[in-house]
Amino acid sequence: MSMMAEEIAAAARMRADKGVWRAELAETVKLAWPMALTQLGQIAMMTTDLMLLGRLGPQVVAATALAHTVLFAAFVFGMGMVAAVAPLAAQSFGAREPRLVRRALRVGLWASVALGLPFSVAQMWGEAALLALGQTPEAASLAGQYLVSLGWSLIPAWCFMAFRSFMGAVNRPEPALWITLAAIPANAVLAYALIFGDFGLPRLEVFGAGIATTLVNIGMCLAAIWVCYAQAPFKKYRVLGNFWRADWRMMRELIVIGAPISFGYAVEFGLFAVAALMMGWIGTVELAAHQIALQVASVMFMVPFGISMAATVRVGHAVGRGDAAGTRRSGWIAIALGAAFMGAMVVIVALGRNMIPLIYIDPAPGEADAAIALAASLLVLGASFFIFDGVQTIAAGALRGLSDTRVPLVFAVIGFWGVGFTAAYLLGFSASLGAYGIWIGLSLGLAAYASLLLMRFHALTRRRYLPAIVTRA
Repeated sequence: MSMMAEEIAAAARMRADKGVWRAELAETVKLAWPMALTQLGQIAMMTTDLMLLGRLGPQVVAATALAHTVLFAAFVFGMGMVAAVAPLAAQSFGAREPRLVRRALRVGLWASVALGLPFSVAQMWGEAALLALGQTPEAASLAGQYLVSLGWSLIPAWCFMAFRSFMGAVNRPEPALWITLAAIPANAVLAYALIFGDFGLPRLEVFGAGIATTLVNIGMCLAAIWVCYAQAPFKKYRVLGNFWRADWRMMRELIVIGAPISFGYAVEFGLFAVAALMMGWIGTVELAAHQIALQVASVMFMVPFGISMAATVRVGHAVGRGDAAGTRRSGWIAIALGAAFMGAMVVIVALGRNMIPLIYIDPAPGEADAAIALAASLLVLGASFFIFDGVQTIAAGALRGLSDTRVPLVFAVIGFWGVGFTAAYLLGFSASLGAYGIWIGLSLGLAAYASLLLMRFHALTRRRYLPAIVTRA
């Protein structure tokens, strides 16, 4: 009888464990899908701007690409700092400390303004910077006009990200999605009117596109403030309460967590910028094919990036309530979910590899036709690239939920530059594999980085590590 009882008890525990894992999967999906769609919505706005500006000619497209490169270098730094709001707020929510949730949001908004002012002003000298980097006067002038009006979108964009992180931390990410979906048509109409001078507005072309983006970002930020201040369940947190009170202790925590995220983004951004330069050394066909394949990867990346945000929140909640088993479970569920999604996308991309490049470039004899063929080959070669890219961002998000960001920064340097850059250069040029060698090198770098992050998360959660939740009186 005792053996039978033990078997029944073991079966019951197994069913309970499966139920807990299924419940965690459901909660992760519930949290991740609006976050992922929000990211895709922001990509849609950027794509709309590029399509409209493309009607002004190839010189404008080239200048726009230059301006985005300059602005994005500043944007990713602030984005990393604001990303620290998510683990701080999620841990506080899990610990049932609503006052600390509000404080995490507050310092995120402070950081957005403190960083945004100098970075926005710096965009005013974008033309001079591009001329110093050897760009043509015409391209630098057009890009400079765009940056003068676009640069002031940084502060509202970062503030919206802080509010979005707060919404996610309290398990209500949907309003950020609704705001983004409403912004897509508003941005399209306003950008069209200011670029081409329609609906009674002046024709401002590139300058008008930047104004439209800035105004839409301000509108999104104001909408987020209203939702969080006036709508349930957010209003109980009194997000603007004591807004001007100094909170240097929480700010220090934000910097400790956020600064390594910022530098990690910079490390990754730097590698892909150098990869584009290396492709340019080989030829224009290779550079065009690389950009097409990378754009496809960027669109797919938005879903695991949303899952990564959900992983930060779910792991942070478990840390806040002191649930070591839940911490480990939340991270691995999110990682498995992202890997499964990217695996499915790899199959779809492989099947449609000859059609997908046609979205970005018109087929024609010569270089265009060659670029399409090469892009199709890179999309197949990039199967491991896509999967490891999804896994690394989710694993990094899970570690952020543990407030672990400094060691992942070291891993980023090792993976992206120690492995990725070295392999890409050697395979692309020394081994004469060209574009294929560079993409193999990028895949190896992503694989190394993802593997290190997975081992780190396994090691920390296996020994029941939980960061101390410091009382922030």
